[in-house]
Amino acid sequence: MAVNFQWHASSTSGSKKPENEDSWAVFSAGSSGSETLPPAASYSNDQQDIIFAISDGMGGGNAGHLASSLILENITKIIPQTFRAAAQGFHPDYLEQLELAIEKIHSSINQTSEDTPAHKGMGATLTLAWFTPENLYLAHIGDSRLYLHRDGITTQLSKDHTLVWNKLQRGEITEMQYRAHPRRSILYQVIGAGHRNAKPQIAAIQYQPGDQFMLCSDGIIDGTWNKNIHAAFLNQATPTKTHNSILATALENAGSDDTTIITLAIS
Repeated sequence: MAVNFQWHASSTSGSKKPENEDSWAVFSAGSSGSETLPPAASYSNDQQDIIFAISDGMGGGNAGHLASSLILENITKIIPQTFRAAAQGFHPDYLEQLELAIEKIHSSINQTSEDTPAHKGMGATLTLAWFTPENLYLAHIGDSRLYLHRDGITTQLSKDHTLVWNKLQRGEITEMQYRAHPRRSILYQVIGAGHRNAKPQIAAIQYQPGDQFMLCSDGIIDGTWNKNIHAAFLNQATPTKTHNSILATALENAGSDDTTIITLAIS
């Protein structure tokens, strides 16, 4: 199913941080490679797949920014390899390919960290939405997020890899208690950071015209409640208006952390 994508992406440095450690990417991919797409545009996936990704870095010095940018740089190189394999007669499994890609990148980030003392412990989250004509393929690790708004209902598709988020999902704490919890940002899954293994959330999700999505770093969540995100999807007519509404709320209520958001709509 070939459809049209319209999106808006941006990243704002946190008010209390010397450097923006978030990275984002929007690109198309096919057997000839990948092509970077602009931060706001409209694009059909009838010729190539389209991929949206956000990574939130961590680590001392400039290590966080380096980790997040390296992850997305590697993703843009690895995904086209799936198409080359298909062109040679193989039938690669998209979910397996994403899992292998994250394992490869995880090892590379850890090796870079070991080789350079100034980058020791660097790591990053990743939330990636890969739209093929058949499915959306999700690859996610950490606490950046992917939301879907469909038929008036807003759903978080990604799972935060924190024990506190798990408590929230089980109903053990309220959203208010979750937001105030001192261990809310402690991740048990991340790319790099010296972790032995990376175990991402990988899923295939059907999409349809009329769907709206949002990828965001935790800077957005710091300043918005789920009801704010839902209201923005309901009330705004375009990805740019939705983007601006959610970003304005996040920056007004928080803004100390880096704040990255990609909103998109399918028609």
